Amino acid sequence: MSIITIERKVLEKNDEVARKAREEFAKRRMLAINIVSSPGSGKTSILERMLEYFNDAVAVGVIEGDVQTDLDAQRIAKYDVPVVQVVTNGMCHLEAKFVYDSLSAFDGKDIRLLIIENVGNLVCPSNYDLGEEFKVVVLSTTEGDDKPLKYPAMFRNASVLLINKIDLLPYVNCNVDSMIKNALTVNPKLKIFQLSCTNVQGIAEWCGWLEKQLI
Repeated sequence: MSIITIERKVLEKNDEVARKAREEFAKRRMLAINIVSSPGSGKTSILERMLEYFNDAVAVGVIEGDVQTDLDAQRIAKYDVPVVQVVTNGMCHLEAKFVYDSLSAFDGKDIRLLIIENVGNLVCPSNYDLGEEFKVVVLSTTEGDDKPLKYPAMFRNASVLLINKIDLLPYVNCNVDSMIKNALTVNPKLKIFQLSCTNVQGIAEWCGWLEKQLI
């Protein structure tokens, strides 16, 4: 019982900060999205393709979460967008406080879209509200089609599913129709896009839909 009580208190504190972050996003007219996935799904590659698509048409800011190193932030910085690296030192998820404290780095910048790339994990980040408008879960074809059933909380709490690496379908044991069916079984409201960062298939459709969500 004590473990449950401690977890509840931690989440309640996180939710309190998430509300403050959400209020700040609204004040700045900033759409914040939280991109989550297991390691190696291609979150950062998708983010790079998104930045190439938006170019100067949409002002984008990025918060990069990682257990160690700032390698992903270095990749994103090459696109000349404001980026903040949050190193969790072993923690398997970002918390609202990390995001809220990072917002000062965007002061004076008219950021319309804030992309939060969470730590690679399909379990812990599902429980933590960061104040975002919605979660975007990335699932690659190399992971198999049963992940939505094995990690239902993440897919249940997401609004968008990006199926990545569809260019590898001829070489991997993955049935996209089954993947989609499993995902919709967990969350029938999921908006689903199929992508390839190699040949940019689906990137325009995903980014075009996202652009329509801007405040």
